[in-house]
Amino acid sequence: QVQLVESGGGLVQAGGSLRLSCAASGLTFSNYDMGWFRRAPGKEREFVAAISWSGSSTYYTDSVKGRFTISRDNAKNTVYLQMNTLKPEDTAVYYCAAKPRFSGGNLYNVYEYHYWGQGTQVTVSS
Repeated sequence: QVQLVESGGGLVQAGGSLRLSCAASGLTFSNYDMGWFRRAPGKEREFVAAISWSGSSTYYTDSVKGRFTISRDNAKNTVYLQMNTLKPEDTAVYYCAAKPRFSGGNLYNVYEYHYWGQGTQVTVSS
């Protein structure tokens, strides 16, 4: 079955960096656009970043532009989220998700994603 497994979360001070990884199995990775979402306590799940199946296009929510970088390695079936200059408001559970590349939907839309990981906690202290 399809599995998405996130890793790399943890506790970091404001201004620090973390690199999240999401390893996919059970699917043809290059047939999927990949996204990162997050859910902060008491808030809805929100879009963070996405990358097209080929890696040629990337998308970010405004609050992380210039600080976060999404990338993928199709040979390793893995997507990454490099997070720099972290802020306390970045504290959340981060999820990776897979969206079929042929679905034609909006990469920003949580409902377009078919598969989800279990999440990894990122805590940024002030």
